[in-house]
Amino acid sequence: MKILKGAEVSARIKEQVQKALAGAGREGLPPKLVIVRVGERPDDLSYERGALKKMDAFGLRAQSYAFPQDISDEDFKKEFRAINEDPDVTGILLLRPLPKQIREKDIVEMIDPAKDLDGISMTNVAKVFMGDPSGFAPCTAEAVVEVLKANEIPISGKRVTIVGRSLVVGKPLAMLLMKENATVTVCHTRTADLAGTCRQAEILAAAAGRAKMLNADYVGQDAIVLDVGINVDAEGKLCGDVDFESIQDKASMATPVPGGIGTVTTAVLAKHLVRAAGLEIS
Repeated sequence: MKILKGAEVSARIKEQVQKALAGAGREGLPPKLVIVRVGERPDDLSYERGALKKMDAFGLRAQSYAFPQDISDEDFKKEFRAINEDPDVTGILLLRPLPKQIREKDIVEMIDPAKDLDGISMTNVAKVFMGDPSGFAPCTAEAVVEVLKANEIPISGKRVTIVGRSLVVGKPLAMLLMKENATVTVCHTRTADLAGTCRQAEILAAAAGRAKMLNADYVGQDAIVLDVGINVDAEGKLCGDVDFESIQDKASMATPVPGGIGTVTTAVLAKHLVRAAGLEIS
C-alpha cells in the first residue's frame, strides 16, 4: 500500500503561494490571516499552532485572537465585528464550535464572505453547491481534492463514497468531487449496510468523526482511502477514522493520521488567504 503523505502536497501548494506573492511584487505587506478562538480546546490549540506555523513558512502574516470561554455574546460580537471590519485583515479563520452563550448563527451571518477562508458563510456555502469557483470551500474538503490531484489520481467517472454528511467536510466534499465528474455516494452512521456500501467505492473518504471506525471490512480491494478524521484513541494517541493497520492489505493507497489530510488543510488555508488578497493562484 502506498502512503499518501500530506507534506508533499503541502510543498506543492507552497510553491503556488510563493509564486503568486512574487508575481504581486514587494509593495505593501503580505496578506494577513486572523485566527479567532474562544476557550482552550486542545484540538483548536493544535490547529491554531499548525496554521500559524504554516503561514509563517509560506511567507504570510498571521495573528491569533483568543477570548475567554465565558465571554458574553455581546462582547464577542463587538470584538469579532472589529476584526471583520479591519482593512488590514485579509482573511479570517473562526474556530468552532463556539460556547453555548454565543449565537454562532449570528457570527456566521456577520463574517465577510470575502474574508471567510473556511467557507462557513451562506454566500460561500451556496457558491460551493452551485459550483462557483469564486467561493471558498471548507479547507478540509478542498484538501482531499488537492491530495487526489497532486498524486495524479483520476477522479472523473470514479465511484466515490464519503462517510460523513457534515457541512464542514461531507457535503461540500461531495459537491467538489461531483464538479470533477465523480459519482458520489454520501453515507453516515445510519446508512443500512454501511460496510457493503463502502466496499463498492474506488475512492473512500472517511469523515465520520469516530476513531478507527472503518476497518478492512469497509474497504474494497485496491481502493484509495482518504482519512479526514482527527481523533484520540484509547491509548491517547492521535488517530483517524480509519483503522490504518487493518487496511494495508486491502487499500492500494491511503492517507495517514497524522501527516495526511490535516497537513494539506493548513496549506489550503494559505492558498485561500492569497486568493482573498486578490492574487492569482496557478
